[in-house]
Amino acid sequence: MQTAEERVRARLIKYLGRDENGIRKVVLNLFLTGDKFTTGEVYDYLDKGRFEVSYRGVSAMVGLMNTRLGILSINVTGDHNVYSLKETYKNIVGSVLENY
Repeated sequence: MQTAEERVRARLIKYLGRDENGIRKVVLNLFLTGDKFTTGEVYDYLDKGRFEVSYRGVSAMVGLMNTRLGILSINVTGDHNVYSLKETYKNIVGSVLENY
């Protein structure tokens, strides 16, 4: 029987395995900084970097990280959803990214 940590680790590895251009790794590293970000802020960060992205694509990617991976916390009280990496998953995400 797998622990919750092992299941999250396996999902992250599978998710990053389909990361053809490195964008998922960059976004996970961004969340690993400990800050909170709106979809617009993540979009701006990627757009200023080496990625050609659409706002809708970034929104879908962050939403998927929230629902499928279960590693993000979401605050929906304001005008925009604000996402952050759950504290309990920071070590797991960090170790997976180190080895990826």
